[in-house]
Amino acid sequence: MQKVTLNNGVEMPLLGFGVWQIPDAEECEQAVYDALIAGYRLIDTAAAYENEEAVGRAIIRSGVPREEIFVTTKLWVQDAGFERAKIAFDKSLDRLQLDYIDLYLIHQPFGDIYGSWRAMEELYAQGKVKAIGVSNFQMDRLVDLICHNDIVPVVNQIETHPFYHQLESEKIMKEYNIQMESWGPLAQGKNNIFQNEILVTLANKHQKSVAQVILRWLTQRGIVVIPKSVHKERIIENFRIFDFELSQDDMDAISTLDTNTSLFPSKNNPNIVKQFANWKFDI
Repeated sequence: MQKVTLNNGVEMPLLGFGVWQIPDAEECEQAVYDALIAGYRLIDTAAAYENEEAVGRAIIRSGVPREEIFVTTKLWVQDAGFERAKIAFDKSLDRLQLDYIDLYLIHQPFGDIYGSWRAMEELYAQGKVKAIGVSNFQMDRLVDLICHNDIVPVVNQIETHPFYHQLESEKIMKEYNIQMESWGPLAQGKNNIFQNEILVTLANKHQKSVAQVILRWLTQRGIVVIPKSVHKERIIENFRIFDFELSQDDMDAISTLDTNTSLFPSKNNPNIVKQFANWKFDI
């Protein structure tokens, strides 16, 4: 598995497995187990996904040594703040049945993110987490966090797919040596992505699936990617992306698909901000 080195020296797999929208415990446990057996070594979950327990059980069941697995989880908005973040972290640790977390992220840029970040800096200093970062931070919020704290986030996990390349965000993150990580790499099937003429042509050219072409495109850009599936054959297929390479012409063809627009609700929308504040989970 190819890896990237984060700005604190920790190595992170370039390809991982995400578990968003797999709330069913048995289904999630089986999917993570299948992913680990297939060779994945990065597992991405979150408190708000309400499946950390299933992920923990799958890790134990797989028999893969803990030190070989890179586990990411996230702090939800309702637990933002210095004291609440520390309590939430310990709860995630217990649900995952782990002694430490590899990467802990602020899930959304709302609430007392500065109190949360100070708590995370403390957890990092104590060795309870190997690296800390953020998710869904737009560049102004990311730079503001950097300017007013001691530790620079190692990762920013943001929406990135063929219709939204995030080139300006990528440029700024490179300036601060922050690893870009893609959520929704397959655009959650929006815009008929799997029938897109350019992507289908490239898939046929390389005798791969459209999903494999997209994941290879992202990893060739050096972007960490965490596709999700509950189907064993698709989980295995998504893992098999390092036995071919897209040419510059291929990459240029995909570049024409960029709309520079999100396919999901804007975090700048006051109604969305209010909605996130009101989303409470039993965590």
